[in-house]
Amino acid sequence: MGKRLRKLEYKLTPYAIKNLMTIMIGAMAIVFVADFAVMMTNPALSLVDWLMFDRDAIMAGQVWRLFTFIFLPPNSSPIFIIFALYLYWIMGSALEHEWGAFHFNMFYLAGIIGAMISGLITGYATNDYLNMSLFLAFALFYPNFQLYLFFFIPIKIKWLAWLDMLLIGISFLLSGWGERIAIIFSLINVVLFFWRDMAAECRRIGMNIKYRWNRWRRM
Repeated sequence: MGKRLRKLEYKLTPYAIKNLMTIMIGAMAIVFVADFAVMMTNPALSLVDWLMFDRDAIMAGQVWRLFTFIFLPPNSSPIFIIFALYLYWIMGSALEHEWGAFHFNMFYLAGIIGAMISGLITGYATNDYLNMSLFLAFALFYPNFQLYLFFFIPIKIKWLAWLDMLLIGISFLLSGWGERIAIIFSLINVVLFFWRDMAAECRRIGMNIKYRWNRWRRM
């Protein structure tokens, strides 16, 4: 995609959305607060229910669902949401700084389109794997970036990325085709932008395993 992206970048850079992740995080925070306010007024109502991806509802005329699902915050406690949104902001801002606004826009847009396609095929989509793609891309750029697990256990982000890839692989093997399609299309942006890096890393790991195996055989 290198040459094609460079051609598009020359033409479209003036139209790239800068600070895209700040906008996305702000939208997620607004949705969370608004949904909380709606449920406080009437516990039977939920704003999220009107924004989530639902193919049948989209076909019935609720076209906004095709886009609004990307603004849904993580479905968790308020404390975790604050931490998650802050982490998304760090990762997205770092990727935009590394790539530039245009390349980051294209990366995120590819993930959005992939999630939409998977939703139109299976009937339902979330932004979970889209957000996961940010994490994986960030880990590829900054493998030694350190997080604090449970707020006090230091761990490099590359190990969390490997764990996530293992869990995604297990989910792919054990889930139905609906979940498999969601995984494939929602993470297609990572493959498109990092396939060379991933291939090089796989070769490195393979050579390391081969070296250790040959060394063990000679012992």
